[in-house]
Amino acid sequence: MLEQIKTRRSIRKYLDKSVEDEKIIQIIESARLAPSGSNTQPWHFIVIKSKVTQLQLAKVSNDQKWMTSAPIFIVCVADLSSRLKDETIIIDELSPQEEVKQIIRDSSIAVEHIILEATNLGLGTCWVAWFTQQDIRPVLNIPLNKYVVGIVTLGYANESPGDRPRKILQEFIHYENW
Repeated sequence: MLEQIKTRRSIRKYLDKSVEDEKIIQIIESARLAPSGSNTQPWHFIVIKSKVTQLQLAKVSNDQKWMTSAPIFIVCVADLSSRLKDETIIIDELSPQEEVKQIIRDSSIAVEHIILEATNLGLGTCWVAWFTQQDIRPVLNIPLNKYVVGIVTLGYANESPGDRPRKILQEFIHYENW
């Protein structure tokens, strides 16, 4: 797995080639198996193949037109009701509730599983999160008590970005205390 982690890159150019449905299901299955606090499994995934919908999502994602070169979008949604029983709670980027952080954390683990499994299957991805809940929810009819964690663009890469500079391990690893 370390090799996939080392070679994974954020892809912003994709081949005009369909992604096999079996691969999409395998990628979502990898997310289903992600760990979550108290086994709440707060995630939902919306697979988007429609170019019309993809254009709308790219527009609300700060008009990132490059996104539409990907044949598949996977919209990752955190279900707040997995921990918050008050259905009237509306969550956005400024919400202070501790449970919100746990739900987003757990859903983010599932998103990373998607990205790593896609890399393992020879596909490229990019995790997009440059949008507001207010703008993205109406595009997909997402209820107010759900939180869109990100959009993963998915497809066969049409670019090979080089290595990005990384800090050396000694810059951020600590033992026993800070």
